Amino acid sequence: MRVLIVDDEPAARAKLRRLLRAEPQVAELLEAPDAPTALALVQSLPAPPDLALLDIEMPGGNGVQLAAALRAAGVRSIVFSTAHAEHALQAFELAALDYLLKPYTPERLQAALARVREQLARPAAPPGEWWVDGERLRLADVQWLSAADNYIELHLPPRSLLERTTLGDALARPGWSARFLRVHRSHAVNPDHVQRIERLPGGEALLTLGSGAVLRVSRGYRDVLDALAP
Repeated sequence: MRVLIVDDEPAARAKLRRLLRAEPQVAELLEAPDAPTALALVQSLPAPPDLALLDIEMPGGNGVQLAAALRAAGVRSIVFSTAHAEHALQAFELAALDYLLKPYTPERLQAALARVREQLARPAAPPGEWWVDGERLRLADVQWLSAADNYIELHLPPRSLLERTTLGDALARPGWSARFLRVHRSHAVNPDHVQRIERLPGGEALLTLGSGAVLRVSRGYRDVLDALAP
């Protein structure tokens, strides 16, 4: 396992180094004192780290924002290590595997690493596919995405699946922006499933999908209508 530590406090990085070096599954440790350095480091590597252990409050950028960028760069597992408990909800919205609240024990870190090992043991989905609730989905089969509080809902009629992330972060994933078009602040559509477009006064429109579902295109997204023409 290749691990990236990002923390602006040298003592915190030293503690993580010491604990991680005692773990036989950790083959390589990388470090950065802030978000810009961490992102530049990952982008310079031939392959991204398996795990990023991130502080939250750092100079040069918030750790939650960095987590989204690292996910887009291919880092599969994110664990936060921070003294700031108030960011936990944001962390799990980004599908972080764990949230280590400082000061934590070696046993607590080992529990987080066990979750990481479990995730890494699962093969990465190939391009055009995604894991949701232990199931590998073809993105081409997903007709639309909708925001659902702290989740997104992936609709494959007659069923749907929930994943803990925001709609914006989902659409920033590699391959997703090419598959789905956002047509409303609350949903994005797969153009391959659009069967009919009904333009409405004021620049809005209604989309009828192959399943019979009807989605509204809001005025702010009317520019995408040409790309949606079946």
